[in-house]
Amino acid sequence: MAIKDGDTVKVEYTGTLEDGSVFDSSAAHGEPLEFTVGSGKIIKGFDNAVMGMEVGDEKTVTFSPEEAYGERKISLVDTVSRDLIQSDMEIEVGKTFLVQTPHGQPLPAKIVDLTEDEVTFDLNHPLAGKALTFNIKVIEA
Repeated sequence: MAIKDGDTVKVEYTGTLEDGSVFDSSAAHGEPLEFTVGSGKIIKGFDNAVMGMEVGDEKTVTFSPEEAYGERKISLVDTVSRDLIQSDMEIEVGKTFLVQTPHGQPLPAKIVDLTEDEVTFDLNHPLAGKALTFNIKVIEA
């Protein structure tokens, strides 16, 4: 039977970037990905891609940034005074920290620039602005 909104499915997948490099796969996690279609727990493009597939079906699809993690937003890049950073934290470009939103939600922030007085953080998802290609195989539905 064709997968529809609300079905719980298990899929094997491999996600690649435009240059062909693998950024994620179910094999790396040691088990298929299980999710409920339409629940909003995964990226929109992936959710839509499994609709209509059946157990044993396999396909490769490419998602635009809008269907994946969205476009990069300059508003999510912020520079703060080093004085606001805990003194025991190791500060270096490329390091990622969890920061809290005003509502207490944890959010990863990557250091993208440093000066003697300031630290610039990027709060965009690491895959924001990128087209993503997935090979998807339905294992169970």
